[in-house]
Amino acid sequence: MKLLVTGISGQVGWELQRALLPLGEVVACDRDGLDLTNPAQIEAVLRAVQPDVVVNPAAYTAVDRAESEPELAMAINAIAPGVLAQTCRSLGALLVHYSTDYVFDGTGDRPYREDDDPQPLNVYGRSKLAGEQAVQAMANDYLILRTSWVYGRRGQKFLPQDVGVSPGTSPPENCGRSSGAPPGAGRSPKPPPRSWPKTPAIAQGCTT
Repeated sequence: MKLLVTGISGQVGWELQRALLPLGEVVACDRDGLDLTNPAQIEAVLRAVQPDVVVNPAAYTAVDRAESEPELAMAINAIAPGVLAQTCRSLGALLVHYSTDYVFDGTGDRPYREDDDPQPLNVYGRSKLAGEQAVQAMANDYLILRTSWVYGRRGQKFLPQDVGVSPGTSPPENCGRSSGAPPGAGRSPKPPPRSWPKTPAIAQGCTT
């Protein structure tokens, strides 16, 4: 089995390129090798590699900055997944696409389920929801994994910032304002071996 993994410079992609090795040949792509703002390159790379499975954890994740860069967020989070999905369909490949809890508004009083209605509140959430919808519309075989609050040793994420509060200082603004079950990047949802879906599916990560 040949697997192509995008976004290997990110937290989840970096872990996935190692975790998926037991399943077969892993073709690991960073931004230089696979620019998700370039639809023509996306299709060309996939056709050159001829993967059996494409795993796409890559995303525009600067939530606040997305408000001033909506076109870039949509290009990476919405348009690119659609191109991946369409190309995977033509190649007969499975697409495993990573999404986010930001497709919801966070007002629920219980953990979200896969069939809850998405209600994104910001550009980032809307762009990720658009990516999910593009995958559902264009892919044949796909798996969408929603995760949240991912932390790890790579990148600037909330956990290294929030746990670094010095004695006598005020806690970060977001403390006490939200709750969740943060997964480490190495423990984010992964497609289980020997159980690639025959039909489309969405799987939820640790979202509350």
